[in-house]
Amino acid sequence: MNLMMYVVLAIILFAIGGATVLIRRNTIIALLGIELMLNSCNLVFLTFSRMWGNLEGQAFAFFVMVVAAAEVVVGLAIVVSLFNTHRSASIDGVNQLKN
Repeated sequence: MNLMMYVVLAIILFAIGGATVLIRRNTIIALLGIELMLNSCNLVFLTFSRMWGNLEGQAFAFFVMVVAAAEVVVGLAIVVSLFNTHRSASIDGVNQLKN
């Protein structure tokens, strides 16, 4: 399989994740869209790492996975706080958590 097919797949996955973040109003679904975008970036890093025969892309993919894990922890804490306050997981209520 041609390595550029992986890049095309990553572009499609990134577009789907971006559309999910922009269109959906549910916080959990928006976080899933962000995870999809991060995974598409990982796919590009690993594709170019394999294409050029070095390990830098794999190292960057590892750090992206670490950031994604931290994002999940912080994001789910915000969702739990939002749900406890408003009994809804809508993104619109995030602005009211400032108090």
